[in-house]
Amino acid sequence: MTIEQHILACIDGSTVTEPVCDYAAWYASRLGVSVGLLHVSDVPVSTRRDLSGAIGVDSRQFLLEELSQLDEQRAKVVNNYSNALIQDAKSYLQGSFADIKINTYQRRGKLLPAIEHFKTQNRAIVMGRRGEDHRNSRINIGSQIETVARASSVPVLICSEPYQVPKSYMVAFDGSKTAIKATQMVAKSELLKGLQGHVVMVGNNSESAKQSLTAATEHIASSGFSVKAHHLPELDAVDGLLRFQLENDVDVMVVGAYGHSKLQRFFLGSTTTEIIASTLSPVILVR
Repeated sequence: MTIEQHILACIDGSTVTEPVCDYAAWYASRLGVSVGLLHVSDVPVSTRRDLSGAIGVDSRQFLLEELSQLDEQRAKVVNNYSNALIQDAKSYLQGSFADIKINTYQRRGKLLPAIEHFKTQNRAIVMGRRGEDHRNSRINIGSQIETVARASSVPVLICSEPYQVPKSYMVAFDGSKTAIKATQMVAKSELLKGLQGHVVMVGNNSESAKQSLTAATEHIASSGFSVKAHHLPELDAVDGLLRFQLENDVDVMVVGAYGHSKLQRFFLGSTTTEIIASTLSPVILVR
C-alpha cells in the first residue's frame, strides 16, 4: 500500500499560523504532495488527585464531581477551539492555494509525539519561529524547534514573517557532515530548483574546506540548479551569513541543523539557533 506523503504544518493559533500555512502550501506545491494541518492540544492534567483526605467523605465526593464536570467542560472548550482553528486554517489555504490537497489532524498531548505519529507520511515539517507562548518576543525561537529538529529525519522549515514567494536561497556551508547533507538534500529535491542558489562558507581557509565547498556546489549544479559558491573572509559565521543574505536579497536559508550534541551546545553555543533567532527569513533545517 502506497502511503500518501504530506508537508506537515504545525499550527497553534499564534500570529505565525498564516505564514506556516502559506509556506507549507508552497513546499507542497513544489513537491507535488498534500498539506497536513496539525493542531496539538495539550490539556492540563486534572487537579482531582491533589484533594486532601482530611476533609469529610461527603464533601470530598461533592468536590470530585465538580472537578470532573470542570474537566469535561475544559476538554470540550479545548476541542472546540482546535476544531475552529483547523477549519479556519483549511479555509484560508483553500482560498490561496486551490490546487493543494489538504488533510487535517487533531491530537492530544505533546507536539513531538504527535509529529512522530505521522513519521512515515512526513516529507517535511513547517513550524513557526515563535509560538503562542513567545508571541511578544522578537528573539525567542520557541521551545519546540530544537526538540523537533533534532528528532526529525526530514527537513524542518521555520518561518514567521508574511509569506513571499521565494526566488533565491543560500546554503550555510562549513564542510561538516550536516552541511554536506544539506547540499545533498537541495540537489535531490525539486523544492529549490529554478531559484538562484548560493553556497556560502565563512572563514575556514583550509584547502580541504575550500575543496569541499567547490565539490558541494558542483554537486548541486550537476543536478540542474543555478548555483554559485562564495567564500567569505569574516571570522564570525553568523554575522557573515546574515550579511551575505541581506546584501544579496536571499529569500530562504538552508542550514545543517544542530551538528553538536545538546551537551556540546551547552558549552559551545549553537550556530543553528543563532541563525534562526537572527533572521526573519524562512530557514530550512536539515539534520
